[in-house]
Amino acid sequence: MSVRLTFAVPSKGRLMEQTAEFLGRSGLTLRKVGPDRGYRGEIEGVDGIDVAFISASEIVAALNSGRAHIGVTGEDLIRENIVNADERVTLLKPLGFGHANVVVAVPRCWIDVNEVADLEAAAVAFRREHGRPFRVATKYINLARRFLSGKGLADYRIVESLGATEGTPAAGTADLIVDITSTGATLAANGLKVLEDGVILRSQANLVASKVAPWPADTKKTRDDLLARLSISRTLE
Repeated sequence: MSVRLTFAVPSKGRLMEQTAEFLGRSGLTLRKVGPDRGYRGEIEGVDGIDVAFISASEIVAALNSGRAHIGVTGEDLIRENIVNADERVTLLKPLGFGHANVVVAVPRCWIDVNEVADLEAAAVAFRREHGRPFRVATKYINLARRFLSGKGLADYRIVESLGATEGTPAAGTADLIVDITSTGATLAANGLKVLEDGVILRSQANLVASKVAPWPADTKKTRDDLLARLSISRTLE
């Protein structure tokens, strides 16, 4: 059975440009096929590869389902959306762009809360005063739960954030947040501080391979040839 390798890359913005630059350093050129706004492409001069231009979050879903063989996406999205990530995908190479940290941040006025351990004591006083647990706003529900529970914090409630997470404490819809930040400037502008041990994940864009995609011999050869062109030495099944 012959299966063409599907290579999923970000469909727009700086991540798409940086992915093209990464490939370009190895002499590989991305090219869209069909309409300018289309989602199909190729790597010029390389046979056996179909390029799919989709969003970074869709790339994660495609790798997890096996619809894509290889993709470029952030480790934060991988760890958040694939619970058993190491069983489903292989992170082949960090790419040096798309840097951002997933962090726990609290209001700067919480002067006695500087570490995650301080939240446990603060939670007792908070419940006594407000009659409820902390509300933690985040788009990173799984990462937040695993991290906070792993640190021994039990008295909190996750509030899913659909907008600007950093603004939720000031708006009164949350008490603290788990969010992604590059410089911390936006958090500071919203009166928030990152806890000293509150970095959950230091993320960046990665080249990722699916373990569950179909990998017949010819597809493996295409993959290995591509990785060799990219100077990535990995032993894969």
